[in-house]
Amino acid sequence: MSPEVFSHEPMSYKRLPPALKSLIIANVAVFIVATLVGNSFFDLFGLVPHRVLADRWVWQPLSYLFVHGSIMHLLLNLFALWMFGVPVEAQWGSRDFLKYYFICGLGAAAASIILSPHSMNPVIGASGAIYGLLVAFAMIYPDAVVYLYFLIPVKAAHMAILFGLIEFFAGATHATPGIARFAHLGGMITGYLYLRWWWVLKIKVKSLWRDSVSRGGIQPGIRRPAPSAREKPAVKEDLESSMIEIDKILDKILVSGIDSLTEEEKAIMRRYSNKGGNA
Repeated sequence: MSPEVFSHEPMSYKRLPPALKSLIIANVAVFIVATLVGNSFFDLFGLVPHRVLADRWVWQPLSYLFVHGSIMHLLLNLFALWMFGVPVEAQWGSRDFLKYYFICGLGAAAASIILSPHSMNPVIGASGAIYGLLVAFAMIYPDAVVYLYFLIPVKAAHMAILFGLIEFFAGATHATPGIARFAHLGGMITGYLYLRWWWVLKIKVKSLWRDSVSRGGIQPGIRRPAPSAREKPAVKEDLESSMIEIDKILDKILVSGIDSLTEEEKAIMRRYSNKGGNA
């Protein structure tokens, strides 16, 4: 899947990426168990802010992500998870995808606990994490066209902003008291801050490390054979510097999308692609 464009293939369980497949299985399994157990399951594994703070039910900020109140609630969340999860996991890989998903879910839980610390009403559903995925999708593919409510074409970046405003005003006016609007907003804000600040900081640290390593002439974790008499040092140095540059560009794509690249960076990536992935 190219970072510049994407397209969804027809839904197929076999073609789902591994992390997304695991999340779908877990959500369906928990829904079946919750249906069999009854309301006590929601009190125990949903997010009850008072229980987390007063009784130390520390599993709830994660377990609530897998609990859904109805089959429609479950299906809508799984559809959104598939829609935004497939392209995001394809770009990041399963490990970073899952880490981001649960960080957004924890951010949504924190928003609910902070704003309603004494509430005994359980918050349930994966929506907070999924709203975080919407932010990631919009940052990777800002110009991708999504059909809002299956009818209205809108760019992904605009849709993320629109949904953020809707969640804020709906939460502030208590227009839909049965929906945890600020949990959704908490997931979005957490995802944005993580990508815009923490991930950028991590990339800067990686870049500094690469630069320092390249100046020392050593690549971490790579054991190189002794150079032959015919090997040209200049060619070797060019190869290493090219790979460092490619890594920096790939990291930039992950954070800001393909549109953030300069023409020079796009030309470097085209040369890299034409060589079959060998700089």
